[in-house]
Amino acid sequence: MIRNKPGLLVLSLLMLAAAGCQAKPASVGAAEAAGSVVNTTIVNTAGKTIGSGTLTQEPEGVRIRLEVKGIAEGVHGFHFHEKGLCEPPEFTSAGAHFNPAHKKHGLLSLEGPHAGDLPNLVAGADGSAKAEWLAAGVTLQKGRPNSLLKEGGTAIVIHEKADDGMTDPAGNSGARIACGVIR
Repeated sequence: MIRNKPGLLVLSLLMLAAAGCQAKPASVGAAEAAGSVVNTTIVNTAGKTIGSGTLTQEPEGVRIRLEVKGIAEGVHGFHFHEKGLCEPPEFTSAGAHFNPAHKKHGLLSLEGPHAGDLPNLVAGADGSAKAEWLAAGVTLQKGRPNSLLKEGGTAIVIHEKADDGMTDPAGNSGARIACGVIR
């Protein structure tokens, strides 16, 4: 839990509420509803494994389950990024947020969100965090413009600070502190 930071908690709750209003894919094929699963390993800036993620295709999007240890206590932005590369220590190899529809950043943005925008991740005093989220703007079905399994893959990136949910291009969430390739 975060102590003495009620503004960050309120911001995270507002982002979760706004994200529930995300548009759903227009149609879902039988292959998507079958429950495709992709696993990823999350590494820190030293290249050490600190967690894992599981992405499962569901009829309304991709469910991400993320578990990490060894990050600073507090609120962290995490996003899908456009390239399936996680080269430490800065992870700039992952590129920008995954944004095939060319929208503005942020779950709270009236002109957004990016397909890769996700709610904040909250790490406890022990440095561990768990998240589960249904990302309605993406798919694991290959060949679609919003597929996380596009040629070369994509990535999950965790940032050092909270995502403010609005500021382009990354919500003022700071440096990239962890990354996992999605292929």
